[in-house]
Amino acid sequence: MFLHIKQATYISDYKVEVLFNNGQQGVADLSELVGEGVFAPLQDQALFAQVQVDDELETLVWPVGVDVAPEFVYYQAFKDDPRLAEQFRRWGYVQEEEELTAEVAPAL
Repeated sequence: MFLHIKQATYISDYKVEVLFNNGQQGVADLSELVGEGVFAPLQDQALFAQVQVDDELETLVWPVGVDVAPEFVYYQAFKDDPRLAEQFRRWGYVQEEEELTAEVAPAL
């Protein structure tokens, strides 16, 4: 099943409450997204607050012409749910512990 965002409501700061097509609802903190590249204009919280769901793309969009993948929003909303850890690893949002250890302490 492909994820789509059905509803979104700006809450505060860089947080958006989202409802996905799988019935799950959560709050996504998108603060790590803003300020980088095409998302730089969204540092302006008044602009960020204008978030909407595009009916065709079924994801979050802003008036400055940027959108964000529903999977990333889903990850931000549910990244602390251990039941979804494997899914987030498959999507590339979370690395295996062995991979992290190898990056921090390369083999001698």
